[in-house]
Amino acid sequence: MPVQTSPRPTSLSADPYRASAAVPSPGGRGGRPSTTARKRTRRKDPLWARLTVVFGAVLMLTSGVAIVGSKALISQATGNIAQRNLLGGAGKTEAEGGANLDGPIDMLLLGVDARERWAADDVRSDSIIVLHIPASHDQAYLISIPRDTEAQIPAFKKSGFKGGTDKINAAFQAGARNGGGWEGGAQLMAQTIKNMTGVSFDGAAIINFGGFKNVIDTLGTVRICVSHEVKSHHMMIVDGKQMWNADAKKTGRPMTPVVYKKGCREMNGLQALDYSRQRYGLPNSDYDRQQNQQQLIKAMARKATDKGMLTNPVKVNQLIKAAGKAFILDTGGVPVADLVFTMRGVTANELTMLRTNGGTFNGNANNREALSQQTLDMFQAIKEDKLAEFVYANPSVLSTRK
Repeated sequence: MPVQTSPRPTSLSADPYRASAAVPSPGGRGGRPSTTARKRTRRKDPLWARLTVVFGAVLMLTSGVAIVGSKALISQATGNIAQRNLLGGAGKTEAEGGANLDGPIDMLLLGVDARERWAADDVRSDSIIVLHIPASHDQAYLISIPRDTEAQIPAFKKSGFKGGTDKINAAFQAGARNGGGWEGGAQLMAQTIKNMTGVSFDGAAIINFGGFKNVIDTLGTVRICVSHEVKSHHMMIVDGKQMWNADAKKTGRPMTPVVYKKGCREMNGLQALDYSRQRYGLPNSDYDRQQNQQQLIKAMARKATDKGMLTNPVKVNQLIKAAGKAFILDTGGVPVADLVFTMRGVTANELTMLRTNGGTFNGNANNREALSQQTLDMFQAIKEDKLAEFVYANPSVLSTRK
C-alpha cells in the first residue's frame, strides 16, 4: 500500500478530545510546485535502515521516534496519516531548495487542543515548534515560539480575515474560521511565522493533544523529570482515578488536586500529556511549558529506542498507526517514506532542545511578548543552515531540561 500524497477525505478519529470536522478539502499549494512537477532521484537505501519519525509532537509536538523497518513497511504504516496542504505560500521555493531533501529540512509543528464540544474553527495552536534538521541530516533541533508572542498576522482570503496584530497563537484561529478549517489555520500560522522569522518550510504537522496520548500509551510510559512542582490546572483525582476537571465535577465525588512533584518518574500517556500542558504555577510560565514539551518529545524518542521495541515489526507498526491517528501532515508533496528515510540518521540522543528569549518573558515597547534579537538571530541561523555554529557561540539558548 503506497503512501498517499494526494488529498484525502476528512477523517478524524473518534477520540473524545478531537474535533469532528476540522479539515476542509484542500486546494492548490499556493505557488509551490506540484508533486508531478518535482523531479527527484530515487535513493538507494538499504532494505533495513533506521528511520526517525520526527513529526509529532505534540503535542505539540513531535515524537522523535527512531525505528527500524523497510521502506515498504513504513509506506504501508504511514498511509493512515491524513495529508493536507498546511503550508500554503510559506513552503520553500525552488530557489530555497524546494522538494530537494539533500539540503536542510525545516518543519512546522503545531499542537492543538480540539474537543468535541468545541466548533472546528474555535481552536488556537498553543504549541508552536520549529524542527530544524541541518543538511548533514544527523541532528535535530527543536525551537518553540512563545504562544503569546505579538505578531502581525497577514490578511487571509480563505477565512475572510482582514489582518491585524494579535498573539501569534491567534493566527491559527483566524485562518480556521468561516470554513477555513485546520488547513487554513496552519497556512496562516505558517505565513505569519515566515513573515516574522524569514524561515520557509519543507513540511508541517498538526498534532491533536488528545490523539497524542495514544502514541505515549503505545510506548507504555515515558520517564519525565519534573523540575518544578506544579499543580494541574486541567485534571483532578476522583476515587484514585485521574480525570479531566469537567468529568470529575460530573461525578459529584470528592476531588483531590493532581500535583506533579519534583523528581524523575515514569508517566503514562494521560499524566505526561497533562504535565506537559501546565504553565500556571511555573516560575517562567509558558517558557517552562515549552521546555517540558520538548522534554516529552525527547523522552518519547528515548523510550522508542529502548528494550528492542524498534526491532519488533509488530510494535513498530502499532506505534506508527497510533501516531497516524494523532497527526495531519504536509510533506510538500514528498512521499512520507522518502522524508523519513532521509532523516534516519537522527536518533533520540541527537534531539537538541533550544530556548527562545533566554527562557523568560521578553517585552516590547508595548510590554507585550516579542522575540528578542538573539532569538531572531537564531532563526536567521536556521535559514542559513548555521544553527550549530550559532548554538556553540550562544550556549545560553540550550534548554535546561534533561
